[in-house]
Amino acid sequence: MTDALRRLATAAGILPGYRDSDRVWHETGPDTQIALLAAMGIDAGSGRQAADALAAWQAAAPRRPGWQVVAAGQRPAIDPAADWRIALESGQQVEGRGPADLPDLPIGFHRMWQGARPVHLLAAPAALPDPAQGWGVTVSLAGLRSAETGGIGDYRDLGDAAVGLAGLGAGFVGINPVHAGFPTDPAAISPYMPSHRGRFDITHIALPERFGTPGPEIDFGADRPTGQARLRAAFAAFEAAGGDPAFDAWAAAGGAALDRFARHQALSDRHGPYWHLWPAALRNADAAAMAAADPGRDGRFHAWAQWQAETQLAAAQAAARQAGMARGLYLDLAVGTHPHGAETWERPELFARGTTLGAPPDAFAPQGQSWGLAPLDPQAMVADGFSHFADTLARQMAHAGMIRIDHALGLMRSFWVPDGGVPGGFVAMPFDALLAVIRIVAWRADCTVVGEDLGLVPPGLSEALAASGLLGSRLMMFEWDGEGAPRPPAAYPAPTLAAFSTHDLPTWEGWRTGRDIALRAALGIVDARSTARQQAQRAVEVAAFEAMIGGTSARALHAALGRTGSRLVAVQAADALGLRDQANLPGTVDEYPNWRQRLPVDAGALAHAPGMIETARILGAARRHASPAPPRNL
Repeated sequence: MTDALRRLATAAGILPGYRDSDRVWHETGPDTQIALLAAMGIDAGSGRQAADALAAWQAAAPRRPGWQVVAAGQRPAIDPAADWRIALESGQQVEGRGPADLPDLPIGFHRMWQGARPVHLLAAPAALPDPAQGWGVTVSLAGLRSAETGGIGDYRDLGDAAVGLAGLGAGFVGINPVHAGFPTDPAAISPYMPSHRGRFDITHIALPERFGTPGPEIDFGADRPTGQARLRAAFAAFEAAGGDPAFDAWAAAGGAALDRFARHQALSDRHGPYWHLWPAALRNADAAAMAAADPGRDGRFHAWAQWQAETQLAAAQAAARQAGMARGLYLDLAVGTHPHGAETWERPELFARGTTLGAPPDAFAPQGQSWGLAPLDPQAMVADGFSHFADTLARQMAHAGMIRIDHALGLMRSFWVPDGGVPGGFVAMPFDALLAVIRIVAWRADCTVVGEDLGLVPPGLSEALAASGLLGSRLMMFEWDGEGAPRPPAAYPAPTLAAFSTHDLPTWEGWRTGRDIALRAALGIVDARSTARQQAQRAVEVAAFEAMIGGTSARALHAALGRTGSRLVAVQAADALGLRDQANLPGTVDEYPNWRQRLPVDAGALAHAPGMIETARILGAARRHASPAPPRNL
C-alpha cells in the first residue's frame, strides 16, 4: 500500500478497517481502497495515479463545499478576519465582516461563503421532542387482503385498518416502504429495492372497484398488470372529464423534479424498467438527447398517478388521526435505491458506481451481505447541500406521523461491496450533518423518527440518535445480557421503539418452534451440522425467554412487550393473529413466498379479530403500568 493511496483513501472517507462482533480487527486492504475510490470517480489504480489524485484532492480543498451544524437561533462559526456572505433559505442575502455582523439563523438550510468556499449551514433544533408513550401495529400493506377477497392491499385498505386499530387504542400503524417501484417487472416485488425513494408506489392506488386473484398468496404477476390497465383507464376517464385544477396546481408545484420522474417512467414504459438497458442516448437525464424525448401523455399519466398515490396516502393519514391515533401512519425509508431505477437516473452524480450497499460477515450472515443497492457518495451529498436527502425525507414525512430509517447505521458509516469479488469496506458518512437534516425536516413535519440501530452498531451511534431525539430500535429476540439471559423488559432504554421481531425475522410462533431454522435447512441455506447447532441454541433461548415472560403464548409475549421501558412498542399483526410464517426470509428469492403472504382477515376486519382485540387489551393495560423516563422539555 503506497502512502499516497492510504492518505487519499482516508481523505475520501474510506475507513482503515473495522472490528466485528467478536472484536476482531479487519483491515481495509489496498484492493478495496482502490475499488471504493473508483466507485467515487477517483482513479488510484497505480502508485502514480494515487499520487496525482491526492495532489488534485489537496489542490481542490479551498474550493470544496463544506458544512456546519448550527444550533437554531445561533450564529455560525467563521474566520473572524474574513468577509462573509450568507444566503438564507428564505432567499434573503446577508453580508458582513467578522462575527459581530452575523445573523442568528432560523431553523433551515442556509449557505455561507468566505472567499471561494461554500459552506452549507444546517440550522437545526438540538433534539426532536419525545413522543408520548404508546403502542402500535405493523403490517404488510400488500397483504391487507384475505385469501377470499384477493388482490393487493391498497391505500384505502390502509386507512380502513388504521381507523379500526385506532378504536382499539393503537397510536400508529406501520407498513413496509411504499416507494416507487418497477410495476412492469413481475419479479420486482421487494419494497426494499425501490426505483425512487422520494416517489410513491402506484401499485397500491385504490380504484373504484376491488379486483384481484383470490388465494393464500398474492399473485403479483396477474394482479399488477390488471391494476395498471385499470389505472390507465381511470386516467383516461379523468382526462375525458376535463381533469382537475387541483392536479394541475400540484403538478406545477412539483416543477422540474416531477417532470424528470414522469419522463423516466414514460421512457420505462417504452424501453423497459431498468435504464442501463435503454438506448445509450437516453441513459442520462441531463443528456442532450433528452430534450427531444417528449414523454407526452404517458408522462402526464405518471404525474397523475403520483398525485393519486399522495392524495390517498394523505387521506389514510387524515383518517387515522381523526380516529384518534397519536401518530397515525408509520412509514419506512429504505436504506438504498436500485442502481438502475428512477432515482439514480435523475441524479447519477450523487451515487457511487460499481459497488453496492451491504454488511460485513456476522453471526446472522456469516458470508456477508450484498444488497444490490446504490450507495450515496458522501462527498456528492455535501456538494448537493444534502438537498436530495432532505427532499426524500420531506416527501415521506408529509404523509406520516412517524418514519423508520432502515439500517440507521448507514448514517454514520456505510459498507460498500465492490463489483468483481473485491472485499468490502466501510465509508464514513457526514453523520452529524445527516442527523441535523433529519431534525430540521422532522421538526417541520412534526414527525417522530425511529432509527434501526441493529447489527454491528458503531460506538456512539445509538447515543447520538438519542441525543438528537431519534428513537432507537430494540428487538426482544436479540435483547440478552452478558450472562446469556433475556434482558428484563423494564431495562429497555426509554428513547427506543421495542418490538419482538420484524418482517425479516421469524414471528413469535415461528421463532419458538424453530420454523426459520427448518426453512433454511430445507432450502439448503445451512448444512445439517449448523442446523443442529442452531436448533439446540434456539431451544435454550426459547426456554429462557418463556421463563422470563412467564408463559408460552403470544398473550405472555405481548404483556412483556407492553412492560418494556421503551417509549413506544410495536406488535406485528402476524403475531396478534397467531401466524407462523414471516413476511420475508433473507437469502431467498423465489424459494419462499417473500412479500406475498396475506393476512387471514381483510383490512377493515383486522381490528375485530379476537387475537387483535386481546392484544390491544393486553398492551393497553401494560402500557399504563410501564414507566419510561419523562419527556424532555424542549
